[in-house]
Amino acid sequence: MSKTIVIKLGTSTLTHGSKSLSRPHMLEIVKQIATLHQQGRRIVVVSSGAVAAGRDYLNHRELPKTLASKQLLAAVGQSQLIQVWESLFSIYNIKIGQMLLTRADIENKEHFLNARDTLTALLDQQIIPIINENDAVATAEFRIGDNDNLSALVAILAEAEQLYLLTDQTAMFDSDPRKNPNAKRLAIVEKITPEIHQMAGGSGTAQGTGGMATKVLAAEIATRSGVETLIASGDHPNVIVALAQGAEIGTRFLAQSDKIEGRKQWLFGAAPVGDIVIDRGAETALVSQYKSLLPAGITQVKGQFARGEVVKILNENAKLLALGITRYNSEALNLIKGKKSSEIERLLGYEFGSVALHRDEMIIHHQ
Repeated sequence: MSKTIVIKLGTSTLTHGSKSLSRPHMLEIVKQIATLHQQGRRIVVVSSGAVAAGRDYLNHRELPKTLASKQLLAAVGQSQLIQVWESLFSIYNIKIGQMLLTRADIENKEHFLNARDTLTALLDQQIIPIINENDAVATAEFRIGDNDNLSALVAILAEAEQLYLLTDQTAMFDSDPRKNPNAKRLAIVEKITPEIHQMAGGSGTAQGTGGMATKVLAAEIATRSGVETLIASGDHPNVIVALAQGAEIGTRFLAQSDKIEGRKQWLFGAAPVGDIVIDRGAETALVSQYKSLLPAGITQVKGQFARGEVVKILNENAKLLALGITRYNSEALNLIKGKKSSEIERLLGYEFGSVALHRDEMIIHHQ
């Protein structure tokens, strides 16, 4: 499987310090992404800049300082932003797809799975997803809050190996380099401690919403789920390609756990809500061969549960074999249990893939 990289671009990077989107600078970014794309890397872009694009499009007209005004700017600016990305990527004959997310899309398991499936489908077709928070409709309650945080959640969704947070700072330092000329760059952060959070300080530029503090918070979410995170300057020459090649620039936050296990720790916060009983053949495939669970191996479904919930997988003697996230709800599983995967669509009228539970979304219970 080729490497998946999530690249988060802050407003200050996209405007290049001005009040408008800098197309020449954005083209430079696209050129670098195209290089990695041509090498077979799977790239996801989390792009800020909708509000800045909206202000520019409306010629910086005075608006009341309300949430509705910000949402208006986001609504106007998002289409402008995506048009710019589309025109620049088309130079390299690369197709893009837009995804707008809110916190509800991440926290609700059904939404999480749908978002992940869409993201995977885009990447499988070599289409670059351009993701932003859905600011036009997100209320305070449903806001993720900043695109640093969003990019960390997207890195988990995309099952990425790396997350690049590009900013107007060259790296993270042990104190604020704007105030202290002797501030030292932190090249590698092995673990994010309270001291690291303290060093990160407060917010950033007038144009953006997040400073180093939000980036370190995002790095903590991502690294806990097994995603290595790098903070670097969007102005560094060829920064994206350089980071992908392992250049000693910016600050590298090391992943805290094995990727799949880390993702499972994040996903398996919920208590099991039902049981799936499987036959001996499926038990061997699951426990000895680490394979996914197919509907054909299911003999019984106990309890009522939704797609995306955690269930127990038991053998015919009621022994716990595994915990897993189900791709179908209990009603659907009752209809397809014991049946071949090729029959799923005919029986249900739809399908979420050929497996009932995927091996990447299971923890095998070793006794």
